[in-house]
Amino acid sequence: MLRREKGTPNTMLPSPTPSDQPIARLPFYRQLYVQVLIAIAAGVAIGHFFPETGVALQPLGEAFIKLVKMIIAPVIFLTIVTGVAGMKELGAIGRVAAKAFAYFLTFSTLALIVGLIVANVVHPGAGLNIDPATLDVGKVAQYQQQAHDRTLTGFLLDIIPGTLVSAVADGHNILQVLFVAILFGIALTMIGERADPLMTVLESASHAIFKLVSFLMKAAPLGAFGAMAFTIGKYGVGALANLAGLVATFYLTSILFVLVVLGLVARLAGFNILHLIRYLRAELLLVLGTSSSEAALPSLIEKMERAGCRKSVVGLVVPTGYSFNLDGTNIYMTLAALFIAQATNVHLSLEEQMLLLLVAMLSSKGAAGVTGAGFITLAATLSIVPSVPVAGMTLILGVDRFMSECRSLTNFIGNAVATVVVSAWEKGLDRERFAAAMAGQPLPPTPDMEEVVAG
Repeated sequence: MLRREKGTPNTMLPSPTPSDQPIARLPFYRQLYVQVLIAIAAGVAIGHFFPETGVALQPLGEAFIKLVKMIIAPVIFLTIVTGVAGMKELGAIGRVAAKAFAYFLTFSTLALIVGLIVANVVHPGAGLNIDPATLDVGKVAQYQQQAHDRTLTGFLLDIIPGTLVSAVADGHNILQVLFVAILFGIALTMIGERADPLMTVLESASHAIFKLVSFLMKAAPLGAFGAMAFTIGKYGVGALANLAGLVATFYLTSILFVLVVLGLVARLAGFNILHLIRYLRAELLLVLGTSSSEAALPSLIEKMERAGCRKSVVGLVVPTGYSFNLDGTNIYMTLAALFIAQATNVHLSLEEQMLLLLVAMLSSKGAAGVTGAGFITLAATLSIVPSVPVAGMTLILGVDRFMSECRSLTNFIGNAVATVVVSAWEKGLDRERFAAAMAGQPLPPTPDMEEVVAG
């Protein structure tokens, strides 16, 4: 059942039902975050003590990621179409999109600036005295080529799929799915009551797809176990030793960005960032174990709706945020670029650092939705800023896998905060339900979704 939110007669929200009463908490051993945590610990142990076995377990992680990616396109399509069509007003769609992109631009830029400031204060690459001529450029050639192939025109044209159904059928480009879903949702809004029969079908399909999500998420511990065992088995903890300063600086910077910057934003929006992190702990552990924020995208959509965020806002903000609100990736870009400059004894003037910042702002948007976006955008940035040798990327190639987890976690938290903030701006946040979720009170899933994660 759907109801119209008071004060916004054209916005559809789940109707309260008897099931909205607090439900019993599951035993700890049945909660997903506990299972994933145990799986990660087991994966680290296997990868460290039996590295060959750990590497051999890679298919477990890959299979789980493929299973999740299989359903990402229909999840996004159904969430956006039903959310946009439920608005009933085209002006509301544009208003939500404008607020979301204003938020993305502000905090993505701030993340780049934070990375730049920290690199100038800490100097993580100072004293390494690396000669760029001794570095093997071949190791990063593929990233240079991918960066070279990305142009603004190509990026914009790539958003338009070959056919209306190919975006969802193919499912590899989130931006194409987003584009088609928004257009289709707008079309349903424009035909009014004639869309009701199709909306009923789409809502039934949403029931089915989220039931499938809940089923697939039961395999999350297995996927996290295989992915973590492979990472430790292949790269080893020892790979961190030589560049421990860079890795530690990046992790600390990301933590400070989340707790201070996003924490302040959360405080202004009326909630505690630590409570949100606790609420999403199962998803965060899944991201940590698989090193992929996409692995938790369906769960994030479900959890944010269950916490009281308006469905239409969640449907627009989360998918677009996964492409345009990459706080962790942006911190990494400027921090890594200055690390390479410092390690190769290249002094960057203030003007050159401002150029680096400007180029990073543009290139980070141009590679949105591309696999390996962090390294590709870094290559694109360095290729335009001639002072910093692109060959220096080989210095961080060995530890990039360990920094990938932190990038994904920061990106994930940033998008969760953005969803709550934009919902609050739109007066589409059920404060009572949200407060209960942040307080750790067990809540049932929204009526049109099955529970994806427990805890």
